[in-house]
Amino acid sequence: MQTLVRIIPGSAPLVLDSPHSGVDYPEDFRPACELDVLRRAEDTHVEKLYDFAPALGVAWIEALFPRSYLDANRNLTELDVTLLEDEWTDPLETDPVVLSKVRLGKGLVWRCTDEGIPIYDRKLTADEVRWRIERCWRPYHEAVAAAIANAQARHGYSIHLNCHSMPAVAAANATEFPGLVHADFVIGDRDGSTASPALSRMVCEFLRGFGYDVEYNHPYKGVELVRRYGDPAGNRHSIQVELNRKLYMDEATLQPHAGFEQLRGHLRLLVQRLLETDPRKLA
Repeated sequence: MQTLVRIIPGSAPLVLDSPHSGVDYPEDFRPACELDVLRRAEDTHVEKLYDFAPALGVAWIEALFPRSYLDANRNLTELDVTLLEDEWTDPLETDPVVLSKVRLGKGLVWRCTDEGIPIYDRKLTADEVRWRIERCWRPYHEAVAAAIANAQARHGYSIHLNCHSMPAVAAANATEFPGLVHADFVIGDRDGSTASPALSRMVCEFLRGFGYDVEYNHPYKGVELVRRYGDPAGNRHSIQVELNRKLYMDEATLQPHAGFEQLRGHLRLLVQRLLETDPRKLA
């Protein structure tokens, strides 16, 4: 079976993961829309922005499969069963807040793009979805969980950055805030439940020091990967980092522009700062 998760072990207390930058489109995907439409769903070039991290001893986990094929940042219960031609017998999400993304077509398996364009002209089988889970979701989550556990075992604590990018303006079907003009960064810790608020505030202030406009827990608080692995009371801190694509790329052509290297340099300084930070000592 082709490996669809890239794993680079680390020795530091810091773990980075990129669940949405994958560009390896599996043959069994068979989408009805064009590739250039699907590619708008990618967190384009995020893996390149952080490619310095392993050399600093930071563990790195990267999804090589595309987000539109399977979204590793969703719970297994967040499945849109209207996509299926047969019965799904596993548990399904009932929380109306969590279900908001499923209603938008952005559950575990996407029904449509951020612009509302249907991805399929067919129904999927339950076995197809289970294959995607076993091939993509489980290996990805196992890798993130193992890296965080290893970091905490070595150092007594872990800091996990869940790395994303966002469009300059939210698309019509992307979020609960269509048309919202995004800040440069959005730092999310699910209202302090997945990381020490003092650590999250430090990240926000560090980025503001470079002149960036930084929002905290709005409009993105963090989703499954920080929810599942963040436990600040247990010295495991998970923070979602959303950065605005306008900072480093042309959203129409997907090509990096002159701002790419500056942003990459600032992210490196952020990672170095976190490597020097013990969240147990923050007030």
